[in-house]
Amino acid sequence: MTLRRLAALAGALAVFVALMALGVWQVQRLAWKTDLIARVEARLAEAPAPAPGPAEWAGMDARDAEYRRVSVTGTYRADGDTLVKAVTERGPGFWVMTPLQTPEGWTVLVNRGFVADAARDDRPLPGGEVTVTGLLRMSQPGGAFLRGNDPQAGRWYSRDTAAIAAARGLGPVAPWFLDADAHGDGAQPVGGLTVVRFRNSHLGYAATWFSLAALWAGWLLWARRRGARD
Repeated sequence: MTLRRLAALAGALAVFVALMALGVWQVQRLAWKTDLIARVEARLAEAPAPAPGPAEWAGMDARDAEYRRVSVTGTYRADGDTLVKAVTERGPGFWVMTPLQTPEGWTVLVNRGFVADAARDDRPLPGGEVTVTGLLRMSQPGGAFLRGNDPQAGRWYSRDTAAIAAARGLGPVAPWFLDADAHGDGAQPVGGLTVVRFRNSHLGYAATWFSLAALWAGWLLWARRRGARD
């Protein structure tokens, strides 16, 4: 076999190995995503646990913490609302992020719920001590796709806890926020609109890569046999 044919064969085998590797990677991603969905569904069914305090923040892992049902008690800080752009089943509007000061002295941002664009000023703040139950969500730094947060202009596209705290002069806040449950009375802001949905197309992707690998292998065998006849 000539050096040219050896190089062509090596290149063809490299393509086959690459296609197979991509298929195996998607199978691994499928296992990871399936496990993630099962763990999140289990968390959603659990009773609320006390929210993690400062002693637990440093070791928090988003994979284990996010979407846990938690509750926190404290007092909302007046005039501390930050409106974050949102699109929900109710249309376009804003998430209302409000700092909650706990009796222990630390602060967490609570997503009190959704307000429509036309009713952005209708967001009454409960007075006194309250207990809020909902889903723990990790901070979302930076902004949304192609739209960065602009603290100076007061335009927010993601719930970036550290940036919101800095812009509002809140001091240190938790590296997570709380998506509050629905109130049950229909009052604004409307809570309980968190969408927990994970796209899981890895099986289809794996089948595609493996099919391409099989087609590539079949074409190589056909080409080899044709070359042998020639």
